[in-house]
Amino acid sequence: MNLEGRLIANRYEIIENVGNGGMATVYRAKDHILNRFVAVKILKDEFTTDDEFIKRFRSEAQAVASLNHPNIVGVYDVGNEGNLYYIVMELIQGKTLKEVISLEGKLSWKWSVNVAIQIASALETAHKNNIVHRDIKPHNIIITEEGIAKVTDFGIAKAVSNSTITAFGTTIGSVHYFSPEHARGGFTDAKSDLYSLGVVMYEMLTGKVPFDADTPVSIALMHMQEQATQPIVLNPTIPSSVNKIVIKAMQKDANLRYQSASEMLKDLNMSLKNPDGNFVFMKDMEGDFPTQKIPTMYDDEISKENPERKGQNKKKESFIKKHKVLSFTIGAFLLFFLTIGITYGGLKLTQVKEVDIPNLVGLTKEEAKKQVEDAKLVWIELEPQFSPEVPEGSIISQDPNYMENFKVKEKSEVKVVVSKGQELTIVPKVVGMKKDEAITALQEANLLYEVVEETSKTVEEGYVISQEIEANKQVNAGETIKIHVSIGTGIEQVDVPNVLGKTEADAKKLLTDAKLKVEVLYEENKSNETGKVLKQSIESGKTVDVETTVVITVNKIIEEKTATITVDLKSITGGYKDQAESSNTNTTTTTQEVAKTATVIIKVNGSVKRQESNVDKNKTLKEDIRGTGSVQIEVEITDSKGGKWIKTHTLDLSSETSYTFQ
Repeated sequence: MNLEGRLIANRYEIIENVGNGGMATVYRAKDHILNRFVAVKILKDEFTTDDEFIKRFRSEAQAVASLNHPNIVGVYDVGNEGNLYYIVMELIQGKTLKEVISLEGKLSWKWSVNVAIQIASALETAHKNNIVHRDIKPHNIIITEEGIAKVTDFGIAKAVSNSTITAFGTTIGSVHYFSPEHARGGFTDAKSDLYSLGVVMYEMLTGKVPFDADTPVSIALMHMQEQATQPIVLNPTIPSSVNKIVIKAMQKDANLRYQSASEMLKDLNMSLKNPDGNFVFMKDMEGDFPTQKIPTMYDDEISKENPERKGQNKKKESFIKKHKVLSFTIGAFLLFFLTIGITYGGLKLTQVKEVDIPNLVGLTKEEAKKQVEDAKLVWIELEPQFSPEVPEGSIISQDPNYMENFKVKEKSEVKVVVSKGQELTIVPKVVGMKKDEAITALQEANLLYEVVEETSKTVEEGYVISQEIEANKQVNAGETIKIHVSIGTGIEQVDVPNVLGKTEADAKKLLTDAKLKVEVLYEENKSNETGKVLKQSIESGKTVDVETTVVITVNKIIEEKTATITVDLKSITGGYKDQAESSNTNTTTTTQEVAKTATVIIKVNGSVKRQESNVDKNKTLKEDIRGTGSVQIEVEITDSKGGKWIKTHTLDLSSETSYTFQ
């Protein structure tokens, strides 16, 4: 059934299919009320008529909706429209752990332990709420883009109080990650999840599952009967403590495994601090009950019998001798019933009464201890632990766990962990650290972390720019600290090539091919070849952003040229005039004397190039001007009668070869 484009509950618009599971299909959807993207899990059609599957499907929502943990995918809503059953969940951007392992093969041991810590933390919360996942596997763990592990798909989780034994025919889950008790269809509890987590760690550390075969039944039998190759054999870089954690988690006898997620978490955190430490406690197999000796009973010694008793005995002996067969038969029956009686009496004397295990979690220490003693059980108090949820002095966990109708023998041990209250810790300073170092420092301070990547022109890629809770502040352990990590400028970086001594054209090509911009300046240096690069503004080998401008200075020796200027004195000052005639014919004609010579000064760029006096005004002067580029020419003429003229011209030697002043 294609649901893309459909609006469910008049609220959730189905956008696209993002995954398929054994029971349901997951879609990316838009919540039009809260204006956010969500994941909608919809039960497959073939199960909508199966009441058992619908019950399991609803159980998932009811179980997970009560959990609030940063490593558990949150559930927002649950419902159905006719035969369409759906759950609305947090939409996670990232890859499944299975995809990560498939892409990268075996993972580094530190990264594997970090992921295992997050999964164990999620299971710790679930188990404290009487929820067992029963299908922990890499496919059900999403690694976000920030590196946070999120446990999803509590599809077969049920409240422990309602747990049932599943037969092979109806078992749901992935056989590669089954605990032995799950594989044989037996009772599963929180310790079964820890076995599966051990298998997940095994796969992260080695790139392989511990047991594999052609059929699911063969794999299940291997979980029940065979010992896996130790992960350190397949990956010698694994520290001894991490190897032991995996081995302990994968013990076939549940009593030899970690008894709680909290216990496993403690060893996982310790392995980061002391990788080769000998702190993982491995229990030896113990018998269920010691052999018991039943005392025998004896008659009074014959010597103590009275004479009358002796007489009676003699009569009995005479009767027995005369009736041997009858006596033998009667004796045999008496011996049989005597044996039965003694055996029954012995069993009655040695049989231990069974009692209900009390639910101690959440009670004060005094209340819990009284219930244990009233039930004639043995109170064992383990090392107290910090807890953000359980008040100081109250019970965090118990072993055996409380389950409805679960009985134990009188005088059995009940181990409890008492809360020390909320643990406080000091936020370390991680600004300036490498990302991995910062994460380790936060984990050692019992803090969670969230990585926010951002660009920076001042902080090198992979280093912490800032932290959202300042250093040395006291906070609750388990609080999440956001750290901002540099991804560099966010712009592609390139190396500047060496263009010194190259021609202008070659230099431009090298720089533009390197995705850089070019600006050209010119400079004259007669000791170097013209047209070659003398300088570059950014030295070669330096890493810069693409499109950075590099200024190159090119040597340009300018060639000198010659142009001729002509000074036409007659044109400038006017010709001779011997007489001036009046318009009136009756007027007497007079003769006017004019200047016949002049002084000429020619300046080039302000400097006198030529100066000559008493030049005939009918003469034309010529002068060659040599230089480069543009020059300023100024001609100053003063005639002998005091008349003065100044003429100027900017001469472009690159294009002009002559110019006439007139």
